[in-house]
Amino acid sequence: MKDGFIRVAASTPEVKVADVEFNREQICAGIEEGRERGAKIMVFPELVLTGYTCGELFNQKPLLSKAKAELEKLVDFTAGSDMLIFVGVPWEYNNKLYNTAAAIQDGELLGLVTKMSLPNYSEFYEMRYFNPGFVKPVAVPWKDGYVVMGSRLLFNCTNVENLVIGAEICEDVWVLNPPSIAHAAAGATVIVNCSASDETTGKSDYRRSLISGQSARLLCGYVYANAGEGESTQDLVFGGQNIIAENGTLLAESRRFENETIYADLDLERLECERRRMTTYQTEGRENYVFIDFNLQEDDRETEREIDPSPFVPHGLESRNKRCEEILSIQAMGLKKRLKHTNCKCAVIGISGGLDSTLALLVTVRAFDLLGLPRENIISVTMPCFGTTDRTYNNACCLTKKLGATLLEVDIKEAVTTHFRDIGHDSSVHDVTYENSQARERTQVLMDLANQYNGMVIGTGDMSELALGWATYNGDHMSMYGVNSSVPKTLVRHLVRYYADTCGEKELGDVLLDVLDTPVSPELLPPQKDGEIAQKTEDLVGPYELHDFYLYYILRYGYHPGKIYRLALKAFDGTYDKETILKWLKVFYRRFFNQQFKRSCLPDGPKVGSAAVSPRGDLRMPSDASSRLWLDELEQIEA
Repeated sequence: MKDGFIRVAASTPEVKVADVEFNREQICAGIEEGRERGAKIMVFPELVLTGYTCGELFNQKPLLSKAKAELEKLVDFTAGSDMLIFVGVPWEYNNKLYNTAAAIQDGELLGLVTKMSLPNYSEFYEMRYFNPGFVKPVAVPWKDGYVVMGSRLLFNCTNVENLVIGAEICEDVWVLNPPSIAHAAAGATVIVNCSASDETTGKSDYRRSLISGQSARLLCGYVYANAGEGESTQDLVFGGQNIIAENGTLLAESRRFENETIYADLDLERLECERRRMTTYQTEGRENYVFIDFNLQEDDRETEREIDPSPFVPHGLESRNKRCEEILSIQAMGLKKRLKHTNCKCAVIGISGGLDSTLALLVTVRAFDLLGLPRENIISVTMPCFGTTDRTYNNACCLTKKLGATLLEVDIKEAVTTHFRDIGHDSSVHDVTYENSQARERTQVLMDLANQYNGMVIGTGDMSELALGWATYNGDHMSMYGVNSSVPKTLVRHLVRYYADTCGEKELGDVLLDVLDTPVSPELLPPQKDGEIAQKTEDLVGPYELHDFYLYYILRYGYHPGKIYRLALKAFDGTYDKETILKWLKVFYRRFFNQQFKRSCLPDGPKVGSAAVSPRGDLRMPSDASSRLWLDELEQIEA
């Protein structure tokens, strides 16, 4: 598939215990469906060819002979298909029986992965029939030759970068030291598990968390296929809970007690980036493994994976509220520490009636409450000038009063006009000098007031503005502590909304809602004749929801521009056309590179999420790096 995606499947067919021919037919039907759906890796349950619950029948030679005969037919059935299939099968070798996962592709048995941990407690009696598998692979007879069998087998795709597959069987993942740990350390990016885990009360939740957690711990994709209906219910019930996870994220899960096949597209490039980024992720032990090569046919299918247009914002009201509360707490605790360390009893904040300064004020109020400081020690400064509208001015004043902070008004029109005269600037020319002079005058006022009150200037700029360089150097770019510096614009909205919904004060909530409804603007140009805001940020630099989408995948995963473009097409289908998406992506790259010098000297501020732009943390990037490599790729797309 394109852009590093690989489609995987976990399938639970109906089985009949000890009816090997019937089971093989059901597996073949599942494989046929998987082919049509474009799956490249397909996993079936533990001992699915015979049924897991055969009990003493595993000691019967007719069952074992039939299993091997039907496995041959199954292998032959896969001829002409590049899908890599894992099927649970009992295997007799040297007068001992082993629980294995057979890896099959294109009419060939590639290897047999042995189960290492045999449960022999409670309802399980596997050691009555099976032996623990080999750590070091051995060659075992198969047809007219041999096939390799053991635990330490890795299946390496020669023509898909970073696709290396390791397998373990059921109990192996439940133990203290699962084989998948060694598999991943040796290079496996995808782990498959052929399982037969029965249902008991509460077990499904643990199973889900176990598989998701293992995928997070190993930074891998994990495909788990579980036994289901058809297994003997003499003493147990199997629910067929199939799970596909990627780095802690649950991509797909089947309904229990309904035999299903689930599909998901794993993002190998995402896993590659995470492993490359995390210096504590150890890679070792490759010399202890047998690598079995295979290849996959080229596939132009587009990913079916749902692409979230708001990757910084969690879905669902409950999870969103939980995240908002957590972020506000991180911001407030960061500021609390800084205020306490400096023995600062006063904070100075420029309040504009816009989103960012509103959030900064809310955070400051929370920090003061945590310290037991009076809210009136928060000096909320409104500084009207040429572009200030009645709406934002009134909201700034009302918000300050409702929160109990001290409102201070400093009209800067005269000071800026005098400054224009001093530097010889024509005030009728509304250029960058006209705009930035106002921003820098406001910062000067805030800094001097902080000196006067023995206080600290609280920065208001957010991460999206910093990524785009949409800040005046040594103007709103500067503060003594930037509480919003790692909060993207799309998330700022939800934080303010959350506060409005939970503050318990109708008048305060109404003001916050009106702030949310106000167009984002620096208000540095005179209003229109009807008093409306003349300068709308998103008309100038592009929609923040697009820029935050780009920012997430550039900072968090380092994707190719072309991949980000194609993901955006899918995420914003029906919202933006491809020309608009490409236009603003090129703008983002240009500004992101050209404006790094502003981020290189950012004030301190707390990191709240998985991505940030601090030069002391996540983004140690040269201020003079070239963007040519990235823009050239986008130019080729446009051509």
